[in-house]
Amino acid sequence: MSATADRPADPPPQTALTHRQVLTILSGLVLGMFLAALDQTIVSTAIKTIGNDLNGLSAQAWVTTAFLITSTIAAPLFGKLSDIYGRKRLFMLSIVIFVIGSALCGLSQSMYELAAFRAFQGIGAGGIMPLALAVIGDIIPPRERARYQGYMMAVFASASVLGPVLGGLLSGTDSFLGAAGWRWIFYINVPVAAFALVVVAKVLRLDHVRSERRIDWWGAALLAVALVPLLVVAEQGQSWGWASAGSFACYVTGAAGLALFVQVQQRMGEDALLPLRLFRSSTFSVAAGQITIVGMAMFGGLSVIPLYLQIVKGASPTRSGLLLLPLIAGLMLASLGSGQFIARTGRYKILPVTGSVLMVIGMGLMVTIGADTALWRTDLYMGAFGIGLGLNIQSLVLAMQNAVPAKDMGVASAASTFFRSIGGTLGTAVFLSLLFSRAGSTIGHEYAKAAAAPAFVAAGQAHPGQLALLHRHAVGGLDDTSFLNGLAKPLSHPFLVGFSDAGDVVFAVVAILLLAAVVLSTRLKEVPLRTLSGDQARAQADSAADPPGGSGTAAHAAAAGDEAPIPDSWRSAP
Repeated sequence: MSATADRPADPPPQTALTHRQVLTILSGLVLGMFLAALDQTIVSTAIKTIGNDLNGLSAQAWVTTAFLITSTIAAPLFGKLSDIYGRKRLFMLSIVIFVIGSALCGLSQSMYELAAFRAFQGIGAGGIMPLALAVIGDIIPPRERARYQGYMMAVFASASVLGPVLGGLLSGTDSFLGAAGWRWIFYINVPVAAFALVVVAKVLRLDHVRSERRIDWWGAALLAVALVPLLVVAEQGQSWGWASAGSFACYVTGAAGLALFVQVQQRMGEDALLPLRLFRSSTFSVAAGQITIVGMAMFGGLSVIPLYLQIVKGASPTRSGLLLLPLIAGLMLASLGSGQFIARTGRYKILPVTGSVLMVIGMGLMVTIGADTALWRTDLYMGAFGIGLGLNIQSLVLAMQNAVPAKDMGVASAASTFFRSIGGTLGTAVFLSLLFSRAGSTIGHEYAKAAAAPAFVAAGQAHPGQLALLHRHAVGGLDDTSFLNGLAKPLSHPFLVGFSDAGDVVFAVVAILLLAAVVLSTRLKEVPLRTLSGDQARAQADSAADPPGGSGTAAHAAAAGDEAPIPDSWRSAP
């Protein structure tokens, strides 16, 4: 792998696409990516409205878990299948599955129906993200690829923040065109996905010679056996109890499934769903580990920060999404800037190193925020964290793609999505569990301190009904914090301080975790970026393995007039 990257005599791509042609293709890819990323977060702010309308709020966790499980498992499967059958047809198939699932979700009549349809929708979402990254890897050399992947990462990040805003707006609408407002969270995907299909069908033309390989169905099944119990316990462990019989059964089942999955991958060799030889590359292994940690910090942080804004600062779900704009702006600017930097210099290691340090600083500063902290300070700290994220995400994806042979482009792209999803799931579950387990004691401690304060005593005497309401809800738990809105400030302030202090504990743990990302980033081996696109590298490898006149794959492609890795017809694309 390193020898391929170090080869000085790579011929210049003769059929390279122009910037305008790449942007035309990119438009179809990012539409699909936008839908998949949006649906990971858009349901979160609408779930209470959905649960109340379908009379099943207690089952709301399964709606999120079902989507997460299937999308995580589908990612490596789509990546491997695309290496065998080609990207375009599978990318379009994943969009079709996603849009059918979206329409069915909008028609759901119960929470369990919705969970089942979300699981189906997640299969499509699991294919969209890695295949979009793999297509860019096929048509753009790594050094130029960074600038275009920056656009894609910016779209992904924008959708992650826009999701809660749109979810809040749509779920807050009683009815639109004869349907409940929350149903349009899913219906809105249908026309956008249809447009994406038309664009992809028209502008995306990829030559592909099918490779005769076995499909690792056993690997896919065992990956599900390994991940489903672990993802379920990550989502449900707080309510079940982390040491309960149900949680313990999930741990054992997941560990057994993981052991069997590794064994099957060893036996399948080159046909494995996730070939273990890829991990012999230190660059691939280190980047996979770091992207898992970054995923934990990203999704863990994005699950705690909105709660701070909504509960402590009193922001609505829609406004809390808008208040995350400094974080998303930092991420977008850093993604685009890092792409330009890589394209001009060919270097990328400095980006995850700097980004990891900035994430530690940003999260470390978040530890200092409290109930009375000005929002502009929180904005600055979120901005620093967002810049660190932007420097990390796309440079790590690029490092993983560049560290593997071109034939494994789909697997490498899927692996980056897979490990980030695993990290995000673990981060969300662990950090939210830590937040709510700490919040009860910190809130109680603050009320114990405030009990003798003159302002608190006076407010309690002036508003005995509010004081009784406070005791009833504060003792009952954190399931409903809406009662805070009607309390006098001296009565509500200790609650806000206690909750903020619990959030500070989470931010401190995330900052400590990110120190591991700093260490990993310094150990990332910078393999020189290839000067050929994935298609061109595969064509060159086929030519070397099968000289002219041979009877193998390369000769067959040449006889068919397909020796040029990028069709000449693309030159006339708009």
